[in-house]
Formats: sequence, C-alpha cells, structure tokens
Amino acid sequence: MNKVRLTWLGHSCFEIMYKKKILIDPFITGNPAATVSVSELEPDVIAVTHGHRDHLGDTVEIARRTGCKVVCIHELSQYLRSKDVLTEGMNIGGRINIGGFDVTMTDACHSSSIDESGRTIDGGKAAGFVIRAGNVSIYHAGDTGLFRDIGLISELYSPDVAIVPIGGRYTMDARDAALAVRMLQPKIAIPMHYNTYERIKQDPHIFVSCVKKVSDTDVVLMDVNESIILQV
Repeated sequence: MNKVRLTWLGHSCFEIMYKKKILIDPFITGNPAATVSVSELEPDVIAVTHGHRDHLGDTVEIARRTGCKVVCIHELSQYLRSKDVLTEGMNIGGRINIGGFDVTMTDACHSSSIDESGRTIDGGKAAGFVIRAGNVSIYHAGDTGLFRDIGLISELYSPDVAIVPIGGRYTMDARDAALAVRMLQPKIAIPMHYNTYERIKQDPHIFVSCVKKVSDTDVVLMDVNESIILQV
C-alpha cells in the first residue's frame, strides 16, 4: 500500500512525500523554528503561496541547486524566472499535474509582495494549494484571513487534511481557523504559522478546543520535523 508522508519543517513549511517530494513555503534560513538545514532539502517540486520572506524563504537557493520547478502565482513566477529559477506559473482556480502531484491553486485573503534590497516588488496575489497525492487531498491555506468562500474548497476538492494558520495578527487566529475547519470539513486539521515569533504566539490547544466546539474533525498538533503517515 502506498503511503503519503507529511512533515512539518516549522512555520508554514511542509514537505509532502508520495513517490516524489513537494516542498511548500521553504522558509528555513532565519526561521527560529527550523531544525533542518537548507542543504538537506532535495524536493522534486516547490510550491510557494506568496512572496513574503517567511514563505518565499530559501526557494531560489533550493530551486537553483536541485533544478526543481517552482509552482506559484504568475507574477511571482516572473520574478523567480529573473533569478534563473524554473517555474510553473498559475493563477487562482488553475490546476496542473507536476511530479506526480495534482496541484490546484486556491484563493487566500492576504497580501503578497517581495522585499528585495529595500525595494517592494509586486508578488501578485496570495494563494493556497490543494495538493492531491494518490487518493489523499491536502489543503495548505497559506497565509489567510477567514473568508466565506473557503467553504467552496470543501465542495470542490473535499480535502482530507486542512493545514491552517492560527497565529493571528497577520492571519486567522484559533477561533477563526476553527470556523474555517467547520466549513472545510476535513478528516484532519493541522495548525501552522504560530509561535515562530512573539507577534504570532498562540496556544495551539485553544485551537483544539475551538474545533471541538464546531466540528468532528480531528486536530493533530505536530512538532517541528515530525512526520505523519496518511494512508492512500
């Protein structure tokens, strides 16, 4: 039986392994939560939700070294191409198959820009991804506030796993994320984007309690560098 391995590398960075590896938002350098080094990462594909440095992170270095393609929104792909990175540009609602993964780009309620040498560059729109590996569908929300149409992601893609930010201030907090889980109706919910910095410090057990009040979804609190196996 084939299995999907999901590993949390800290903040919003996850690796999905199913025959090949897709790495999401590889923020390692400068990430106080990260326990791996950039040189250890050998993805076949990188997916980037938006251009903020805590998500774009080490994308350029990893993609150049490995030769892997980066999946991201069109404007960000144009920027990355100027850095000699191979890209697959997309936009909201688009779907591609890459590296054996079906990748759909979803909406997110957030900003996106790239900070380069003191200049702010347009990064297009922030996004999320629904990634299907075999028979398992994983929704990575990226950075987002709560928005009503998040329920359409459940209707269209029926994610088995929903990875949602709970840090507040820049994204949903625990209560809003629990409402997102209620609308998404996944089997498993995993919180991310919290406790990396003081400004997004949160007790994830509050998220667990909030989800229990509104949903039958199981919440999995992962440790950094922990992997879970999802049966296909």
